[in-house]
Amino acid sequence: MAFSVSSAKVSITPTIAQNPYMAGYGAQGAARTVTSSTPYSQPLYVRCVVLWEDGYPHAIIGVDVLAIPRAMNQSIRQRLLPLAGWSNSDITLNANHTHNGPVLIDMLQPYTAYGLSDLTLVRSYSDWLEDRIVSAVQSALNAARTSVSMEYATTTASIAFNRVGLSEVERTVSIIIARAGNGSPRAIVWSYGCHPISADWQERWDGDWPAGACGLLESYYGSSCMPVFLQGAAGDQNPVYPWGWSQRDSHASVLYSAVRNAVNAGGRSLSGPLLTSYTDVSLPLQTLSLSTARSQYIGRFGNPWGQPAWYQRHAQVMVTRIDSGWSESSFLNPLQSWKFSGGSPLRVALVGGEVVSAYGHLVRNENGGSNGAMFVGYANEVSGYIPDLNFLPGGAFSDGSYEGGWEPDYPTIGGGNFTVYPHLFRFSTDAPYALIDALRANLA
Repeated sequence: MAFSVSSAKVSITPTIAQNPYMAGYGAQGAARTVTSSTPYSQPLYVRCVVLWEDGYPHAIIGVDVLAIPRAMNQSIRQRLLPLAGWSNSDITLNANHTHNGPVLIDMLQPYTAYGLSDLTLVRSYSDWLEDRIVSAVQSALNAARTSVSMEYATTTASIAFNRVGLSEVERTVSIIIARAGNGSPRAIVWSYGCHPISADWQERWDGDWPAGACGLLESYYGSSCMPVFLQGAAGDQNPVYPWGWSQRDSHASVLYSAVRNAVNAGGRSLSGPLLTSYTDVSLPLQTLSLSTARSQYIGRFGNPWGQPAWYQRHAQVMVTRIDSGWSESSFLNPLQSWKFSGGSPLRVALVGGEVVSAYGHLVRNENGGSNGAMFVGYANEVSGYIPDLNFLPGGAFSDGSYEGGWEPDYPTIGGGNFTVYPHLFRFSTDAPYALIDALRANLA
């Protein structure tokens, strides 16, 4: 199997007139807006590497935004499929999860999360962003190809800690290298699991440490090398303090150095055929009667528990939806797998949603460790956090869980992150098993 790569990137930085609203932190009062259209250090980008195997394309797309909503992921895929003779599973789309990027449609839901009622600019920017992503992929498909050999390397970094005090901490940095015949890298696809909030709450566009590290890699290897970052199992992983611009730059430097040193040292050889799959996993919710749920949401209108403002906005939206006849018993979460199947295989799990670190540890532990498996979260679309049993009632937390999507006032209706994504009910305890079973089947 012969491999080659082509690549492209385009800026997706909005002007203030285009979309001033910033995503990532729920708004108690007015929505957060940028004070300047000039990004902190570099534009927000969509980066695309097309990996060709005997002339057959596979696209790896990284986007400097908080999350790709389901509606956008589905629309983009329908536009990308006619561009080449490929399958849905050959296209992977990943948001780096920066908290200093633009608000998009649907998720996080602009009204519940940020109090935005007029979505004119949000919708027009989201449409423009979709066009830019499609354009980047088309440009990468049309770009000159370089014959490469494929390698896989791992190293470690220690900028993350488990923010809820559990034992799982993400340290693995996974790196797929496409290397030209002269030994120089032409594409670097790398992943690490940690919330990119080292810069903290700011009022300038920025892709945080993932974008900073990619910029440093581009400077070091030159424009002929395209780095693409894929966020890992970061749902319960935060960067170490103190946060701010200097820490953002420090963490970018740490990850850049780790990736550069691993690339320069070289990795183990990867060979094809490259096998891909894509499916939607139905994750069940723990439902109540709609009349009971409606009553409980009305109980949140007066905010007796002193919860953030978005809880009240979410309650209003849920009551309106219930009154319209809407209900929800599950939601679909994409699960994609890529497998370099020749020789010593590499399995790559690409899971939608804000996946907590336990899933990354499970996949690596069951598939030969970090040398045999690469875990990617926030893949293709994000409709909420994806917790394990620790975060659900009966697990490690008796007073509710943001990641688990529930609160002790009414522990079955949506709470925590499910007030901003938003969902009607919390997950059933069957949901983690549904995802684990699907992971095992798809990675077999």
